[in-house]
Amino acid sequence: MAPYDPDRHHRRSIRLRGYDYTQPGAYFVTICAYDREPLFGEVVDGEMRVNKWGEIVREEWFRTTQLRPYVVLYDDEFVVMPNHIHG
Repeated sequence: MAPYDPDRHHRRSIRLRGYDYTQPGAYFVTICAYDREPLFGEVVDGEMRVNKWGEIVREEWFRTTQLRPYVVLYDDEFVVMPNHIHG
């Protein structure tokens, strides 16, 4: 994978102007590790193997429902990748 270059790899916001994202709804979230370092594990033979940090990220993601009871999260709608998470 090519290293991240902010001059070449940039994204414009895809947020809808004027939309209040504090409203209840379904949201897709991606969180990247600092410098896109593979901090959360590695892919071996096409399978993601999370390390200790990856386990912590997963636990904290689902702990959100304990802290915010109005949030609903589903196990099959979350994935830990080597350098980012989707949920």
